[in-house]
Amino acid sequence: MTGTVLDDALKGEIQDAYRSWLAARGFRARRGQREMIAQVARTLTGDEPRLLVVEAGTGTGKTAGYCLPAIPIARALGKSVVISTATVALQEQVVLRDLPDLKRHSGIEFDFALAKGRGRYVCLKRLDDRLRDDAQHAIPLFDEAADGDDTAVFQAMLEAFAGKRWDGELDSWQDGVDERAWRQVTTDHRGCTRNRCGYFRQCPFFKARTSLEGVDVVVANHDLVLSDLALGGGAVLPEPEDTIYVLDEAHHLPDKTQQHFAASSRLSGTLSWLETVNTQLGSMAQRFARPDDLLGVVTRVAGRCESARAALKTLHGAAAALEFVPRDDTLEIHRFPLGRVPEALVQGAAAALEPMADLAADLGQIHGLLQDVLAGDLTWQNGHEAEDWLPVLGQQQGRALAAVALLRDYAGSADGDGGAGMHARWANRTEFDVELVSAPLQPGALLRRHLWERAFAAVCTSATLTALGSFQRFFDRAGLDGSTAALTIASPFDFPNIATFTVPAMASDPRDFQGHSDEVAALLPGLVGDDVSALVLFTSWRQLNEVRRQLPDDLLALLRFQGDASKQALLDAHRAAVDRGERSVLVGLASFAEGLDLPDDYCRHVVIVKLPFAVPEDPLDQAMAEWAEAQGRNPFFDIAVPDAALRLVQACGRLIRHEGDHGRITLLDRRILTQRYGRTLLDSLPPYRMDLGRPRRAAG
Repeated sequence: MTGTVLDDALKGEIQDAYRSWLAARGFRARRGQREMIAQVARTLTGDEPRLLVVEAGTGTGKTAGYCLPAIPIARALGKSVVISTATVALQEQVVLRDLPDLKRHSGIEFDFALAKGRGRYVCLKRLDDRLRDDAQHAIPLFDEAADGDDTAVFQAMLEAFAGKRWDGELDSWQDGVDERAWRQVTTDHRGCTRNRCGYFRQCPFFKARTSLEGVDVVVANHDLVLSDLALGGGAVLPEPEDTIYVLDEAHHLPDKTQQHFAASSRLSGTLSWLETVNTQLGSMAQRFARPDDLLGVVTRVAGRCESARAALKTLHGAAAALEFVPRDDTLEIHRFPLGRVPEALVQGAAAALEPMADLAADLGQIHGLLQDVLAGDLTWQNGHEAEDWLPVLGQQQGRALAAVALLRDYAGSADGDGGAGMHARWANRTEFDVELVSAPLQPGALLRRHLWERAFAAVCTSATLTALGSFQRFFDRAGLDGSTAALTIASPFDFPNIATFTVPAMASDPRDFQGHSDEVAALLPGLVGDDVSALVLFTSWRQLNEVRRQLPDDLLALLRFQGDASKQALLDAHRAAVDRGERSVLVGLASFAEGLDLPDDYCRHVVIVKLPFAVPEDPLDQAMAEWAEAQGRNPFFDIAVPDAALRLVQACGRLIRHEGDHGRITLLDRRILTQRYGRTLLDSLPPYRMDLGRPRRAAG
């Protein structure tokens, strides 16, 4: 049926749009971009499964490569396009730069809107509640006590919103706000009264959601896509069956899925929380003059809480008795081999599951009663306060459901699979609590069920999707198979003439923490001291802090360290310094190794301190290795090396951002030359000019 859509008229529309866009921008047609446009068009109008994976090297112009065919085809088929990114930076680039540019110059008529999750918007009701003393004292709205007085921040937010200087989005609040404070003034779908709220007409979230209705292109992010799919699809975004998904930065998708479907519960925290539930519900019943329909459920909740507390105490005792291994100064970990939890914990989780599930159901029933009061279907004394109590019940129900998810997983974990594929399971112990955690080891199975089998079509793209020349690692993690079309488009950049990759002669082995840190600290002044700009990438806070401790003051004056300010503030300060003709060096970890766009003099030198292998103490990576071994695979060569190759390419990719750019990359890890896996890592890199093993010559 869809095959007939790509007729000569539609092909001509796509070709004319591409020619118009090129002419308006003064660009020449690129072979790789043309190839991407053609393959996207063929996939979207082909037979099921309409799935395509495209690795488009830096400089391909992949946004145009997928938009120019996808938008006309979606319009012809009556479908919507959802472009999903992993980072706010790319999301804003697509919305603020790429789509307006395509609309202006391609001749294609389309409209677009930005979509973010509810938690990215302020809830005006909760913001107002936080600023009213009576609400703060009368209703225990929040699980956690404030560490400080956030009144000044909240007052500034309210005044900025009222003065139309702020749109209510977290990402546009320039002064920054910590996560703890922000949670107090946002909400989720359970705590929202929708059109019954007195602030509904002003609500930033619903204004943004209204802007999505009927648009051709919605720009979202992976977290929102996964949340929407977990709610059944169509909750915020268009129905999956009517959607062409373009998943940019798709290499993040498996990890995002793993995080989204993980479960955890802090046992001491949950026990303390259960003590507060009765108090809160008792206060609520009093405020509404103890109506019979509410009082019956509240009375039932008291018994549920007592039963859940008794079972959780037993579970906590069994968890606390585990043998823990120190991870750092504040955290100890116990990992369950192959995800198999000891019988004592299985039984403890099973015993706590039933009363906790019943409690969640009761809280949901009370939540429903409050909604009925708001709708006028129930009449309670002081019924106008139902709007104030709804967020409380929504939060409590969400807390109970999160505990239920963890308990159900552990109760079914005796065989290591919990009924839904292999899981990594471990316990974290701090001075204050024991936390049980479970995360799926097969995010691909979840993506297959929630996304690939439901979407009308999907295109996964990124500059880094292959590892060691193969898509197999991405296919395995993303749940794709041989029926998925795949395409590799090389970068058009002339790498041998614009970039040098250097591995200087070094005496230390990176596995010797102190020796390697000492040598890195000795080398850095000579490596970056003369650069107009540089980016130095570490793999651990521990080594970053150790090297920082040893650096001379004159070099430290040039360095901007991750963690000293927000990421955006550091980038702004770095760019401003370079614009003034001053030298500036950014120093960070993995989050600085991708997604940064620092062309020309903003980054002339990338220093990679260590090969980016996964941290060996991470329980999720340990579980992955263990699972691979159980399958007869070699976890180091099948998982660790391909993943390191991908991260290395991403880190190197911070250097060259366009065809006229130039610079150098220095790797302070000679394992790439001395270990047998090193050649495969070198071969995975773009064709840089190589300078391997010779000492760096002094500048001048």
